[in-house]
Amino acid sequence: MKKSILFLTAAVLSVATVASSEAQVKNDSTSKVKTTIQGSSTSKTIQDTSKTTTKTKVIGGAAMLPNKDIVDNTSQSKDLTTLVAAIKSAGLADTLKGTGPYTVFAPTNEAFAKLPAGTLDSLNKPTNKGKLAELVKYHVVAGKLRSKDLAAAIAKGKGIAKLTTVEGENLNVSINAEKNLQITDAKGNIALVTMFDVEQSNGIVHVINNVLIPKEE
Repeated sequence: MKKSILFLTAAVLSVATVASSEAQVKNDSTSKVKTTIQGSSTSKTIQDTSKTTTKTKVIGGAAMLPNKDIVDNTSQSKDLTTLVAAIKSAGLADTLKGTGPYTVFAPTNEAFAKLPAGTLDSLNKPTNKGKLAELVKYHVVAGKLRSKDLAAAIAKGKGIAKLTTVEGENLNVSINAEKNLQITDAKGNIALVTMFDVEQSNGIVHVINNVLIPKEE
């Protein structure tokens, strides 16, 4: 048992050293996703990204500027238009423009396209504004959690970090057999993190490849 825990901890620390790296995602013909995390091979230390020069990342052709807030940045990305529309329709734009800080697991347009047909149309109806708000808030965690913080929490939780979302339900964060950082929602659906540590003035964004669904949705 001690050996397995040490092995898991070493794997977690290895992933944590890439807190400023991007995951490269490749879709095969069966729509399975494999994520390769590039970074240092050392597992002895966790990189403290707060003490390093922040590198501006690009999502959907738009530079995510660290001096701009979550809404202003994501609004510029052609890959996050569905998420931004949901944030605004749910009346949460002012919240995510606030001081925070917040950690946002941001599904891409492709992630939203995987939802059953008609789901978004239904959620965007005025009568379902509350449900849409709950869905958006299920992707938000209070505080600024960089990849190194998530990795440390996974190690502390012996393989699983439980995060309480602004919506109120939990997300489980873990590292799979391929050493991908993955998020499991209340219904057992899994989303992989495809881009880490996108700095915002009021928090941090991690891009994911599936929409997270709360239990009550």
